[in-house]
Amino acid sequence: MNDAAIKIRNLRKVYGQTAAVDDLSFEVARGEIFGLLGPNGAGKTTTLESLEGIRKPDGGTLSLMGVDPTREPGRLRDLIGVQLQTSALPADMTPAEAMRFFCAYHRVGENRALLDRLGLAEKRNSRYGELSVGQQRRLALALAVAHKPPVVILDEPTAGLDVGSRTELHALMHELRAEGTTILLATHDMAEAEKMAGRVAILLAGKVVATGTPRELTAAGAGYTKISVRTEQGLLRGSPDLAALPAVAKQLAQAEDYTVFFSTDPGLTVAAILARITEDDDKLIDLRVERPSLEERFLELTNTGGAR
Repeated sequence: MNDAAIKIRNLRKVYGQTAAVDDLSFEVARGEIFGLLGPNGAGKTTTLESLEGIRKPDGGTLSLMGVDPTREPGRLRDLIGVQLQTSALPADMTPAEAMRFFCAYHRVGENRALLDRLGLAEKRNSRYGELSVGQQRRLALALAVAHKPPVVILDEPTAGLDVGSRTELHALMHELRAEGTTILLATHDMAEAEKMAGRVAILLAGKVVATGTPRELTAAGAGYTKISVRTEQGLLRGSPDLAALPAVAKQLAQAEDYTVFFSTDPGLTVAAILARITEDDDKLIDLRVERPSLEERFLELTNTGGAR
């Protein structure tokens, strides 16, 4: 990737005897939303803090828009916007004051429209300490992107947000990407990563164990397709031999009267299920066929220690 906004090569960071990040490498293209996924302790925060110039790596190289965060921290401030997983402002500061302060720091005009866009118009003159957790997180995002940096780093940006705020945030992220902004998104929300990120990297024990588009990662897994079936009489649930149906890898019963199958060939399995329903003189109520999700692939990787 010749036109990468972020380049990480063999990054290593050690705390005592523990390597929080161990020989980690990946690149993020300009104008890309890139998801950084991993369980707690996988090394996500250390990686982000190294990119932000907060942590000094013990090995490897970093480049953000051609700038080394460790050696050139002064050049870094206008190149990135950061929303931390936890952050705070003085309790008496208002959103309007915070916006003026941050824009002045970055030497740009005050971006008042962002407060309105993120639902803070009525709270612009309220004290920070009086804002809800969701409002504080929305303010943090507004301050992170107010100076229109080419790279934005978001650490769990939708944690604590209601559905409406999440939708607005996702819309803003799409707009930023369309304008050429590069977004590095660290999240535990697999559905959010699958929806928003063009590519993702999954970290485990300080190493990248998988990288690619969400579809590429799910295709590289066990590849089972989930088939959920509900019938009028529920006769499928009482059949002991359903796991022997064509291409069924495993079968289990689920709440709400659904029988769930995991299939290696959904066409064969669905045909066999429909034939069984007809044979039992039952009636199909609902049939759902779902491809493997990123969350399922994530659990597969993290439960097997990263084995592909």
